[in-house]
Amino acid sequence: MSRRPGARYGWVAAMAATAVTAALLGGAPAVAGTAPESSAPRLDLPSPPGGEHVRVLVFHASAGAEPPTVDAGIAAIEKIGQQGPVAEHFTIEATGDASVFTKPRLGTFHAVVFLTGGGDVLDPDQEAGLESYMKAGGGFLGIHDAARTEPYSDWFTGLIGARPAATAPAGTQRATVEVGDRTNPATKDLPVQWKRPDRWLNWAANPSGAVHTVARVRESSYQPGAGANGWDHPVSWCRDYDGGRSFYTGMGGTAASFQEADFRTHLRGALLWTTRLARADCQSTITANYRAQRVTSPNQPGQSDQIGEPHGLVTAKDGRVFYIGRGGGDASAPVVTDWNDPGVGKGEGTVHLWDPKTEKVTLAGSVTVFGNKGGGDELVKNEEGLLGIELDPDFVSNGWIYLHYTPHSRIDRDARMAERRVSRFTLNQKTNKLDLSSEKVLLAWPVQIHSCCHAGGGMAWDSRNNLYIATGDNNSSQFSEGYSGNNPAPNYKGVSFADARRTAGNTHNLNGKILRIHPEQDGTYTLPEGNLFTGKETDEGGGKTRGEIYVMGVRNPSRISVDKKTDTLYAGWVGPDAGTPSTTWGPAKYDTFAVITHASNRGWPFCMGNKQPYRDRNLPDPAKPLGWYDCDHLKNESPNNDGLVDIPPAEANNIWYSPQGGGPDYPRDANGIPSYQLSEQKLLLPWLKGGGQAAMDGPVYRFDADSASEDKWPAYWDGKWFVGDFYDGDQPRHAVVMDPKTAGSGGLPAHAESLDKIVPVGTDGIRNLMGWTFGPDGALYVLDYGRGFFTSDPKSALWRISYQGGEPTPLPQQLARKAAR
Repeated sequence: MSRRPGARYGWVAAMAATAVTAALLGGAPAVAGTAPESSAPRLDLPSPPGGEHVRVLVFHASAGAEPPTVDAGIAAIEKIGQQGPVAEHFTIEATGDASVFTKPRLGTFHAVVFLTGGGDVLDPDQEAGLESYMKAGGGFLGIHDAARTEPYSDWFTGLIGARPAATAPAGTQRATVEVGDRTNPATKDLPVQWKRPDRWLNWAANPSGAVHTVARVRESSYQPGAGANGWDHPVSWCRDYDGGRSFYTGMGGTAASFQEADFRTHLRGALLWTTRLARADCQSTITANYRAQRVTSPNQPGQSDQIGEPHGLVTAKDGRVFYIGRGGGDASAPVVTDWNDPGVGKGEGTVHLWDPKTEKVTLAGSVTVFGNKGGGDELVKNEEGLLGIELDPDFVSNGWIYLHYTPHSRIDRDARMAERRVSRFTLNQKTNKLDLSSEKVLLAWPVQIHSCCHAGGGMAWDSRNNLYIATGDNNSSQFSEGYSGNNPAPNYKGVSFADARRTAGNTHNLNGKILRIHPEQDGTYTLPEGNLFTGKETDEGGGKTRGEIYVMGVRNPSRISVDKKTDTLYAGWVGPDAGTPSTTWGPAKYDTFAVITHASNRGWPFCMGNKQPYRDRNLPDPAKPLGWYDCDHLKNESPNNDGLVDIPPAEANNIWYSPQGGGPDYPRDANGIPSYQLSEQKLLLPWLKGGGQAAMDGPVYRFDADSASEDKWPAYWDGKWFVGDFYDGDQPRHAVVMDPKTAGSGGLPAHAESLDKIVPVGTDGIRNLMGWTFGPDGALYVLDYGRGFFTSDPKSALWRISYQGGEPTPLPQQLARKAAR
């Protein structure tokens, strides 16, 4: 018995089948693109199915009572088929008669929609017919309770992708759907954060990584109940399966859903792909489609022939990858910590390059640095050395390389001060060797080296050839119990080493900043307009600002990046050491990521996260708490400050995390001061967590459609920002979607997707992420620091992660209509 468009929709089908409960609907998804073998007879169907007129079969059988959504669903799909350009129109036929799957006319349909309830609705021959249909290249769309259909079939489990858990959230609830795929026809026109009511499902096994998830539901926006999946809760996904195309959505659990314009847009896009009216990449996030390859070998004993102590990388337009070693050598190399020894802290900052044409490594050269003091206490170890590398925008023709480093020749052992500099060197393009005699020092400034840590180091260019230089505050937080680095008392020969108000919070100091300069051909630089200061301010008597400062108030920005499409700066920095918040002193350690669209103060050491203040302290008794900092009206009243007292207000950051989790926030009193009570803490970003933590900013990926590279990451990742952490536990290693309307003012990410399975974690993977960037080939290059500290070891390596998933489907010659988009 069948139901055709235009008929009265009050009919309810009944089938003699055994009802099953959701508790029986378990089973892991099949591997992407594969299906269990079946011995059932096959139906002889055209390949691909369909004909001149695009047709969709809507199948609505159920083992029990017909779902109340069937009539609304059929009416919506019928209307969808007549929307948009004529070239995208299709007609439908609706039926509850499963015998259609054993008849050759099944091959006249371009796609099959399962608008079914639960239970067995197909006998073995009918399921075999559906299998034959998919193998011939058919399209499938499952809606909501279709995931409960054919509960004992492994093949159907693979077709759907996941099965509901035994328990589901009660009733209809309004929730936020995070639409992570901004290119798929089913999601590209939807809001990034889509708020809608529905009956939501939990999954017995999370399908992410085996399917391509296009949307997730945010569990914090509703009550997911027992069996919740956590922050990664897929709700719609797709993949190429067993020769055909399969799309599933867990939405559509209410009749009202089919009246929503956005939900119809979602279904229409899914049907455009499943019917072959449009192409879509439903392989983009399937783990098996990525290849992670270590491209460097372990060093020869006692040498640095392959890699130094990894500390940053950059790619040239010709594909070569340049990566640096900070200054720590082989574990067997001597380390001098005695300040009376002229060789104290002496190390070699290495510059290596990997050539994809030869797949060989060259040690291009090294600079002698201060920064090799090994581990130990913060008054022993050191994080100076070779900290950053960038290539000139015209590098392929001029060979200019910019290095950010601390030359050993410029240290003052008596005062325990050093010079940090950014210099330009020339690489001999024929020999791939660095000409050390070609050095031109662009910028130099003093840093204290009595204590460790947090030297920064990252560099990046914008589209106007302005160079951004990230500098750390180079202070210890152990003298403030791991909270704000604002203890003015400790000093060595008059130079404070525990007061970041002297550095990061000081408008006249280049440490704890992101500088922006415009290098000139002669090795000098000019200042672009729009920095935080001009250097000529007359406030408070004048002479209290530096014009190079673009961003102040950052602690340890080891990695920064600039998206040249928008010239937006992205940065991440390490926080202090306190493991828990304090009602006396303020927030726990927050590692931070920020989207920076304008010159600004990011808050450290006065405020962190979304403008959460610390408590002031000062002489004569730094252990005595004073008032809370006012993030909107900051004053730097440190005795170690030689810059402005009235400094720019702190601005909110986009991502911050602590050992407790991501985005800790608290109720605030009438003065805006958070309670800092753990019992009152709310985590705004449940997808990440800290502990041991060290933020490593990554790139924004830009897809190059003109690139002939077969290894480039797909367009799905275009515009997504990669954020990571040195460690690989629960710490971030994600691609996030930012709302451009709020990103520059501290807006939270709208969506996050874990990269743990693509950028592999674990002992034999990339366990300690020290830098990552995309090359001109569209592959991702990643540095693994290794398993020790202040040395290189056999796990220190450069990795290349390429995409192997192929083109979007269907191929152009397989489209149902060539005129369709």
